[in-house]
Amino acid sequence: MTYQQFSSICGKYNINISEEKYNKFNKYYKFLIEENNKYNLTAITEEDDVYIKHFLDSMIGSIYMKDNSRVLDIGCGAGFPSIPCKIINPSLKFTLLDAVLKKVNFINMLSCDILGLDNCEAIHSRCEDLAKKPEYRAYYDTVVARAVAPLNVLVEYCIPFLKIGGKCILYKSRIVDDEIINATNAINKLKCKIVNRIDYRIDEIDSDRTILILEKISDTPNIYPRLQNKVRKNPL
Repeated sequence: MTYQQFSSICGKYNINISEEKYNKFNKYYKFLIEENNKYNLTAITEEDDVYIKHFLDSMIGSIYMKDNSRVLDIGCGAGFPSIPCKIINPSLKFTLLDAVLKKVNFINMLSCDILGLDNCEAIHSRCEDLAKKPEYRAYYDTVVARAVAPLNVLVEYCIPFLKIGGKCILYKSRIVDDEIINATNAINKLKCKIVNRIDYRIDEIDSDRTILILEKISDTPNIYPRLQNKVRKNPL
């Protein structure tokens, strides 16, 4: 996909892409495809699909992140949504978290060696374990997650990392109403609330998408997140 094509598409979603930033996405795409057989990073490999389904969709969330925020990406995988958001807004300070070491290694090579990004580091850990460490708990302005888990699980994973008043930005499909209902108990117990729901459509791929934004309103009880995979096996 050329710079002119990508810039024109992004402009429809109020995202401005300079040629310099496009060149970073081009390097990202090439490195992703080069390493995909080794790391099994994504099933989406066709160039236009990666640019729209991964890069563009990820960047849309950056609109709701304040400049210079400390952002944690839970279950970062191949770097979505955090790396596209970092490219579009270099002021963001990202920590990327994944339980799969090979994906963490990929991200650190990508961010440092390939793209030369500052304040962008991947950590190998389970979020349940990392959230118990004082230096990470209640530390972040924003937590993001894309295609990770149902909402009642994500709330317990994400909220402990946020400062009071911090925001959780969750990328979802449009079919999210049942998830919201099922997450009522988790939202109450984790001391947060849904403050915004952004429904949007990516016309280029005929896809209806939703971003949910939750705000932390009080300290998270120390028992959360629960350990030993209880979050997924027995959601609140």
